[in-house]
Parts: sequence; C-alpha cells; structure tokens
Amino acid sequence: MAHPSADSAAVRCDTCQACCCRLKVVLQPDDAVPDAYIDVDAHGMQVMARLEDGWCIALDRDTMRCTIYADRPLVCREFAMGGADCREERAAWLDARR
Repeated sequence: MAHPSADSAAVRCDTCQACCCRLKVVLQPDDAVPDAYIDVDAHGMQVMARLEDGWCIALDRDTMRCTIYADRPLVCREFAMGGADCREERAAWLDARR
C-alpha cells in the first residue's frame, strides 16, 4: 500500500494507515459506541478500548477503516481527514517509524 507524505494534499484515511486510531479517544455522553468497544481509563473516564498494541479496537486492520463508522465517537467525527490535526498526527507517526 502506498502512503503519501504527511503534508500531502491527498491524505485519505484509506491510505494513511489510520495513525489517528492510536490516539486516546475520550467518549462524550451522547456517543453511541457499542459497550464492547468501551474501556475506562485511570481517571474513570470512558474511552475507546484499545488492543494490546495500542490500536483502537474498532479499527479493521485489513482495511484500516472503522468498523463502527456510523456510531463512531464525536471526537472521531470532528477529526478532519487531511486537516491540521490529521497532518500533525500523521507526521509524528511517520517520524516515530523512522
């Protein structure tokens, strides 16, 4: 799979290896995430559960797409593909892999 550079205008979720899916996602009261995907952090806050390797439990590792896309948390909905936050996280993730 080809991966555009961190500053590429062509950043798309299906070509970026979903590095945002390694971020901590704190759930909001109105989020409709299925219970099986919810964990509680050290501060007692509900968060998206993660697999042992740090990836979000809702991420399909074969397609690098969200398996609960229609019910994904608000923070995920607001994380704009190719936006400043996306590009910043992508650059940090790519730098860490070097």
